[in-house]
Amino acid sequence: MTILVTGATGSVGRLVVDELLAAGADVRALTVDPARAALPKEAEVVVGSLARPDELPLNGVDAVYLAPMARTVRRFCELAADAGIERVVALSGSSIGDGHAASSGNAYAAVEAAVEQAGFARTFLRPGSFMNNTLDWAGMVRGSEVAMAYGDSTQTPIDLGDIAAVAARVLTTDGHVGATYVLSGPEAISLRRQVATLEAVLGREVRFRELTPGEQRARWLGFGVPEEVADWLLTGFEATTRTPEVPTGVVEELLGRPGTTYAEWVAARREHFA
Repeated sequence: MTILVTGATGSVGRLVVDELLAAGADVRALTVDPARAALPKEAEVVVGSLARPDELPLNGVDAVYLAPMARTVRRFCELAADAGIERVVALSGSSIGDGHAASSGNAYAAVEAAVEQAGFARTFLRPGSFMNNTLDWAGMVRGSEVAMAYGDSTQTPIDLGDIAAVAARVLTTDGHVGATYVLSGPEAISLRRQVATLEAVLGREVRFRELTPGEQRARWLGFGVPEEVADWLLTGFEATTRTPEVPTGVVEELLGRPGTTYAEWVAARREHFA
């Protein structure tokens, strides 16, 4: 079975390539620049992009790991169906249905709807917040102080490697067609506790300073975040101070091992915060 990995040099897709190869799958890895991609030699590396679906090399593909690209997903689905592809595992997100006009869930919902309507044997993966999001704190961590609003906002961030491992598992084993898996990390952890974990693992002082929502909004706008997105992010953080997220346990169930903790994730990335 040949599995096409779209977004094969992306933050999740690159890891999916490795997981599939480790499982013994035949991988066709999609990238716009094979020379720079540095993909494993065991993969069949092909040129292409979901942004230009009419140019995709789909012949001979049995299944697809589909990175989310709402703008072109309907055309991709048409072409994939015409090429005889039956199986699609689509990366989506747990923000589907949150109702905010600026939510990432709107794009994820469009991807899911297109895949569903095309009639593929499908599986949807809906992770929540990524542990990698806190790489944006690296400069603040190096300065020994992380300043954020809603320090008690409690989420269940997930390691990208666990998402990729789940994607590979559902692509290479039976029993997942029609499933929608909401993925989380193994623990509920507040922003304040994430900073405390950084301090403990790195072995040096890293303080947490609470910003007001207005201060946080102004900071994000200064970084170029659109106003509506900043408001959506603040709404989400505030909501999880009142209703903390709870781990779903799906990663552990599917992989038969514990999910990666935030402390383990930090320990593997010390150089990013050095």
